[in-house]
Amino acid sequence: MIKLNIDKLLKKQLKSRYWLSKELGMSYYNLKRMIDGQTKGIKFETLEALCQLLQCSPSDLIEITE
Repeated sequence: MIKLNIDKLLKKQLKSRYWLSKELGMSYYNLKRMIDGQTKGIKFETLEALCQLLQCSPSDLIEITE
């Protein structure tokens, strides 16, 4: 299973999901679903924006779990 480490990265930077949703131009509900693993995919455009906003690489953002 692939998991996004967005909450860990936000906590490190003392930022909130609400802040991130506004910066991404995404509704809070859709961001929450993406973080909670309730979506089937993520656009490369969104992945790139997340990496830029959270100052990380895709490998920091994505984790594969059993």
